[in-house]
Amino acid sequence: MTVRTKYFKLYDDKYVPGRWHLGMPLFADGEDEDAGDPEKRELFDTYRFLEGRVLEIERPIRLEVKPIGVALDFSQAMGIPVVNRRVVSLFERLRIQKEVQFIPVEVEGQTEPWFILNALQLIRCIDDARCEEVLYWLPEDNRPDKLGQYRNVAGLKVDPEKIGDAHIFRPWGWKVVLIVSEHVKSAMEAEGITGTRFIEV
Repeated sequence: MTVRTKYFKLYDDKYVPGRWHLGMPLFADGEDEDAGDPEKRELFDTYRFLEGRVLEIERPIRLEVKPIGVALDFSQAMGIPVVNRRVVSLFERLRIQKEVQFIPVEVEGQTEPWFILNALQLIRCIDDARCEEVLYWLPEDNRPDKLGQYRNVAGLKVDPEKIGDAHIFRPWGWKVVLIVSEHVKSAMEAEGITGTRFIEV
């Protein structure tokens, strides 16, 4: 009998005592192309990192730390994964560095390198029947740009047979979630990477 690979949602452990919290990614000079519109700025600064593609970043990105506290190997800034060199080195040893882009960022009060972890794959793998609830955008919602896409996914479950050999990715249609294989989960735990939590999907 074939043993299916397990997959896990990887997210930020908010309950680490005395931990730091990272603010929204901004350009290091404090400006961006939509600085006059906070809503557009948020879309530019964060949602672009959910697109599953290599990004060309024109100017340095900085992150504020509020409140200042214990630095974690893995954190999220407005839902965007931020990691240190330990995580980069681990991914290199696992030979999965081609599945991600590590984008250098400046973190307030830190001198060592930090990176935004940009997953480069979107995989159509959500198992609707096993999820607690899935809602789609319908014609009566008057959002033709989103018609047929997921509006909400509760109790996310994925179909391993649709994932192939990917080890880190975002599910198509519900890109706010970062998923890793059991192989990556076990390696991060064995390495003692701080700041991570996992939920099986």
